[in-house]
Amino acid sequence: MPKPVLLITRKLPDAIEARAARDYEVRLNPDDAPWFRDGAEIAKRAQGADGILCAAGDPMNAATIAALPASVKCIATFSVGYDHLDVAAAKARGITCTNTPEVLSFATAETAMTLMLMAARRAGEGERMVRAGKWEGWAPTQLMGVTLEGKKLGILGMGRIGRELAAMARGFRMEIHYRDINPLPAEAAQGAIYHDNDDSFLSTIDVISMHVPGGDATRKWLNAERLAKMKPGHLVVNSGRGGSVDDAALVASLTSGHTRAAGLDVYDGEPKVFPGYFVLENVALLPHLGSATIEVRDAMGHRALENLDAVLIHKTPAPHAIG
Repeated sequence: MPKPVLLITRKLPDAIEARAARDYEVRLNPDDAPWFRDGAEIAKRAQGADGILCAAGDPMNAATIAALPASVKCIATFSVGYDHLDVAAAKARGITCTNTPEVLSFATAETAMTLMLMAARRAGEGERMVRAGKWEGWAPTQLMGVTLEGKKLGILGMGRIGRELAAMARGFRMEIHYRDINPLPAEAAQGAIYHDNDDSFLSTIDVISMHVPGGDATRKWLNAERLAKMKPGHLVVNSGRGGSVDDAALVASLTSGHTRAAGLDVYDGEPKVFPGYFVLENVALLPHLGSATIEVRDAMGHRALENLDAVLIHKTPAPHAIG
């Protein structure tokens, strides 16, 4: 029996590409060439393919889906989020879509914690000072930040990542508050305080860490009105979705000092970054490192291939189908 044909749009970890080559006739992108940004090019390269292993940021929209050949039966995304993938359009064509949940929560929470510490302790400013040769030695009032101890952490979206972050933050003696559609069971909340409205949540917390999905419901959620409801000197951390922050409003709040500092790992329209951030010292900027550990990226790849194996080789339902 011939092997199924699999198009992989991005350069993936060696172990994942080796496994794919063992079980599929693979079409790789070994140099991570930018053709993955062009939906028409993806569709062209998918001619005769049975499956596609794509990634966050690939334009798997309705137009791309419509242009795919009839041979494509499964699209597996190398990500948990799938706002880049038009699942409804794929479903209408009988294409199974899958994602990679439950393997990256801890690593992404680690990134949020890193950003929180960078913002609180002005780590980005200090690192830039040393690299630029401008550090003249220790001084009593140099780069004084704030401690996280005793601060009220507000987690927007208390899913898997939010709960992992809460567990870490307790080690820093922070008080945990959260905002979500519904409260968690007591055993899952572990003492975290639920807020059923934005006003109560925002006016209480000292730090907000954002972990909400993308989409119209959360677009520019953190806007000027909501920032104004937060205490002066608060911190903003976003490792969820770039589109959930109104960049102009956050830059204005950082410039005025109402927001003491921010830490960002995701951006609206990335890899583009809102230019206002570049002129501010009180914002730490990371290049979407959320799940970027060797262990997690391998686990994500294996999960994506498990989904593809189910549909294309074993002819069974995908274990992590979406939509």
